[in-house]
Amino acid sequence: MEYVSYEEFKKMDIRLGTIREVEPVPETDKLLKCLIDFNEQDEEGNKKLRQIISGIHEFYPEYEKLIGKQVLYIVNLEPRKIKGFESNGMLMAVDGLDGKPVFLVPEVPVGVGSKVR
Repeated sequence: MEYVSYEEFKKMDIRLGTIREVEPVPETDKLLKCLIDFNEQDEEGNKKLRQIISGIHEFYPEYEKLIGKQVLYIVNLEPRKIKGFESNGMLMAVDGLDGKPVFLVPEVPVGVGSKVR
């Protein structure tokens, strides 16, 4: 295991987001394009949804059921192009006993965009 310093860890911005829209990335079997609500606004003050590409489609063939779920994301990763789509964050999950990703969620309701600390 490689260790990171506490200072390096503190640089990570981990927030709770709500999945508002989801659709498959064309010509792939594993990728979903998700629009996530982190309670952010654009320059004009309008609600801004963040696009994040996640490789979870094979585990969620009924991906529409993901809409409304609150999940943790790392939001301060450099944007990355995946199959022509920009991804602005990374979904956080652990491997379940069956190998399917298990989302990390709060045990009580919290506000959209809440930061992990």
